[in-house]
Amino acid sequence: MKEYKFTINGKEYNVCVGEAEGKILPVKVNGADYEVQLENAPAAAPAPVVKAAAAPVQEAAKPAAAAPAGGKTVQSPLPGIIISVDVKEGQAVKRGQKVAVIEAMKMENDILAEVDGTITAIHVGKGDSVLEGADIVTIG
Repeated sequence: MKEYKFTINGKEYNVCVGEAEGKILPVKVNGADYEVQLENAPAAAPAPVVKAAAAPVQEAAKPAAAAPAGGKTVQSPLPGIIISVDVKEGQAVKRGQKVAVIEAMKMENDILAEVDGTITAIHVGKGDSVLEGADIVTIG
């Protein structure tokens, strides 16, 4: 595993990146293990690993998918595990409404809608491990 130290938005992260097995890349962030699914062929794995520091791997492909809907994508503020998704596709939401809850470092953090609108896509499910910046929902 290659080890890196990153500072993202003033927060330090110790990141260990393993060898890709097919499209699965083992990553350890501050001692928490994650399996990141690569969307590129394994030969392209080194490029997403570098982007994982500045823009997490899960984030790299998602904005392109959300862009055609013209919506606002709500992203994870920190790495953790999704413990609940509190909205459904097609549901109207108001700015500040809870859309999901993430557990990070044994603390629960509400993820809130940033704009009024309708949920057009849900990108995560209960139990999913996400990195900082990963797409949670898209609001159109």
